[in-house]
Amino acid sequence: MFIDRARIFVKAGDGGNGMSSFRREKYVPKGGPNGGDGGRGADVYLIVDDSLNTLLDFRYKRKFQGENGGAGGSSNKHGRDAEDLFIKVPPGTIVRDEATGEVIADLTANGQQVLVAKGGRGGRGNARFVSSVNRAPTFAEKGEPGESRWLILELKVLADVGLVGYPSVGKSSILARVSAAKPEIAAYHFTTLTPVLGVVSVGDGRSFVLADIPGLIEGAHAGVGLGHDFLRHIERTKVLIHVLDVSGLEGRDPIDDYHKINEELRLYNEKLARRPQIIAANKMDLPEAQANYKRVAEYMAREGREIYPISAATGDGLPLLMQRAAQLLAEYREEPEAAEEVKVYTAQPEEPFTIRRADDGAFVVEGKNIERLVAMTNFDNDEAVRRFQQIWRKLGIDDALRERGIQEGDTVRIHGVEFEFRP
Repeated sequence: MFIDRARIFVKAGDGGNGMSSFRREKYVPKGGPNGGDGGRGADVYLIVDDSLNTLLDFRYKRKFQGENGGAGGSSNKHGRDAEDLFIKVPPGTIVRDEATGEVIADLTANGQQVLVAKGGRGGRGNARFVSSVNRAPTFAEKGEPGESRWLILELKVLADVGLVGYPSVGKSSILARVSAAKPEIAAYHFTTLTPVLGVVSVGDGRSFVLADIPGLIEGAHAGVGLGHDFLRHIERTKVLIHVLDVSGLEGRDPIDDYHKINEELRLYNEKLARRPQIIAANKMDLPEAQANYKRVAEYMAREGREIYPISAATGDGLPLLMQRAAQLLAEYREEPEAAEEVKVYTAQPEEPFTIRRADDGAFVVEGKNIERLVAMTNFDNDEAVRRFQQIWRKLGIDDALRERGIQEGDTVRIHGVEFEFRP
């Protein structure tokens, strides 16, 4: 089974909680604070493994969570940092953030990796809060929550040469003849529903990866049939072999087929229409094909296309076709990217927090720093609560809430935690 798109959830590990403790030794009646820091939560990475060629594994497991950091200990012992989590993906995987649609990475090389969720830092132990005015702090921070997000993984087959053409023109038969691949072959349309790869050896130690791309139809560029799913896999190929059924036994004219498929390629991606393309005139073992071949060959000559008469059924002409594909592949040079418009960004000071009203009337305070502070504060500890209130006032949240018309007893919500406003 071939799976070329998956949706997964990744959650980095939370930081370990800091420790609140004091030295307790004989003859040391007033030992100082010695609580250690919590360990760092696991980062989550995607890493390319070239032994994989599908996203099938993500059909059965969609959620991945890194380990949390260890809690801090007494005697200033730091908690253990969690080991990072590496999720293996096949080469050719494009990673997008589901919420924003942003492309995070295009993973093509074996061992290439990308950070997709950052682990939370460990909370600080009470020993870290000693100051000239507080010699014995009793509170410690909780660990910072790790990042989480939904990702869309999309696989584009990494092949050197792609076989394109209408359904049932013989693409699968060609691949089966020239490689060890075993695509499904039958006398009906759309036998191949997923790309099949095979390695073609052309002698002298040269070889390339050939992809049997499922048959295209009119409207594929707009998603008709499985158009987008099929066309996606052609984007990575460097050379195209356009297979035509020259016999015309399906009731279609091979020259019309040629134009319709190329128009679909052009409408989907202009670059595809400019890729090196050679014509494989298939089914030459049939009398109808032999009768049509001269007309088709003369037309392709006027179009400036190379044409090779072949028979996937007998194997005639295939060695020469593969040799030419290998030669074009060796001569291929990547088309230079168009110069992108230079965008100038002016740095703007980030608002420390924002306030909005929820549907239930609560005042919702949002901001990276204040949300982190809430997540890492132990509200069961009175001293930790007093520290939170001090930072709250320093940030000017009280004044901002009053400007928004808050009244005593109104609800303030931050990062899922609710407070009752008291002047």
